[in-house]
Amino acid sequence: MSSKFQALKQECYEANMQLNELNLVVYTFGNVSAVDRENGVFAIKPSGVPYEDLKAEDIVIVDFDNNIIEGDKRPSSDTKTHAYLYKHWPNIGGIAHTHATYSVAWAQAQRDIPIFGTTHADHLTADIPCAAPMADHLIEGNYEHNTGIQILDCFKEKNLSYEEVEMVLLGNHGPFAWGKNAAKAVYNSKVLEVCAEMAYLTLQINPAAPRLKDSLIKKHYERKHGKDSYYGQ
Repeated sequence: MSSKFQALKQECYEANMQLNELNLVVYTFGNVSAVDRENGVFAIKPSGVPYEDLKAEDIVIVDFDNNIIEGDKRPSSDTKTHAYLYKHWPNIGGIAHTHATYSVAWAQAQRDIPIFGTTHADHLTADIPCAAPMADHLIEGNYEHNTGIQILDCFKEKNLSYEEVEMVLLGNHGPFAWGKNAAKAVYNSKVLEVCAEMAYLTLQINPAAPRLKDSLIKKHYERKHGKDSYYGQ
C-alpha cells in the first residue's frame, strides 16, 4: 500500500543511511528526521533498528505532539526532542542527532568548541555552543521533551540564532544539528564532528592557541553566506 508520505520517508531514510556512511554513528546510536510543514508531521528513524536492516518503509511518521500518524514501529527515543524543536523553530526542515566521538568528547567536557580556524568560520561565526547539563528536575521529568527546552534555553542564554548556528552540544550527552532539510542536518553533523576533532588536535599542539581573528571569521563566512558570496557554482 502506497503512503502519501513516501517521499518524506525516503528523504529521512537516505539521510539516516548517510549518517552511517559518514561514520557518525555506532550500532543504532543516532537518528535523523525530516519535516513536512504542510501536514504538520515529520519522519524519523524507528528506535533500535540497525542501519543494515533499515528500509524506507520502516520510517515512522509522527506529528508535533508525538502521536504516531503512520508506521508499525516505535519511533526513535529522541522523537520528543525533534518534535519540540520543530514546534518552536519554524524554519528548520531536518534534525540529526549523533554520538560522534569528538563531538561527544567536547560535550562531556562541557566546553564550547572555540572557533580556531577557517574551516569552522566557513560555516558559522560563533563558537559551537555547549548547553549546560540538564537540571535534576528536568531529568526526572519528561526527559526527551526537556532536552528540547535545554537546547532553546542555551540559545536564549547565549543570544544565538538557530538559523545562523545550526548545531549544539548538550553537556554530558552529545550533538544535535539541523538545517533546511534532513541532508543539510547530516552535513552539519559532519561539519561539527570535523571541527570538534580539529579543535581537539589544535589544543594538543598548543593549549594556548588563539581564537581566529575577527577579520578572517568575517571573510570566510561572508564569502560563502554573505550577500556578495562567491563560493561555489
